[in-house]
Amino acid sequence: MSFQPPVIPASEVPSALGARGYAVLTREGLCELAGIESPALEGLRASWNSLPQDGFLRDGGRYRSRRHACFIVDGASVTQVPHRAHWQPVEYNALHGGLERWFEPVQPDIVSQPVWAGLIRGLAACCSQLKGERPWYVEAHQFRIDTTDGIGRPTPEGAHRDGVDFVAVLLVGREGIKGGETRVFEAQGPNGLRFTLTEPWSALLLDDARVIHESTPIQPLEGPGHRDTLVLTFRAGGFQGPA
Repeated sequence: MSFQPPVIPASEVPSALGARGYAVLTREGLCELAGIESPALEGLRASWNSLPQDGFLRDGGRYRSRRHACFIVDGASVTQVPHRAHWQPVEYNALHGGLERWFEPVQPDIVSQPVWAGLIRGLAACCSQLKGERPWYVEAHQFRIDTTDGIGRPTPEGAHRDGVDFVAVLLVGREGIKGGETRVFEAQGPNGLRFTLTEPWSALLLDDARVIHESTPIQPLEGPGHRDTLVLTFRAGGFQGPA
């Protein structure tokens, strides 16, 4: 049984993030919020078929492939920075925290597409509506979770925060799977909700200080299956890194 996402119009995103710490958008809502053309997103999708395997999974799994890239958004400017490791403190990621993880970079033919920069720029502008105009340090993660091991775990670290200001989880697509339910909980309270994103390019936006989140494991329906996402994190003041 899956629960329908509690989608809202793009115009209500700032107030929803401010009031409850999360917002869910359809593909059309995401495009409206970011100021991008919906058909242009299709130019990104094929790149998920060539993601290298994640060699840092401490649970020994083979179910995750990914690429990573970092950007600074300052007003209308989106600048890719030299390739760097992804790092989180153990307080936010008990499984992989404290480890410098070097993933293969997002491919240049993807980063160079106007829709890529437009998506990052538009979401950064939404962050500035809530926190004030400032540079945003953005990490982009392309993920494919598959059923190679029988079960694929989108969030092997469990329910967590990312140690940033805002998180955007975009469902690129899912094929031949069940599961992958999204769960969002108050960081300092009893309330939570659960739903399943199924529409390509639907999105979950999170205020990382106010909520924790996770996605449940996926299982194959018949043959091999997978779930593809693009996760964008937005942080003021700099990228996370070891002290």
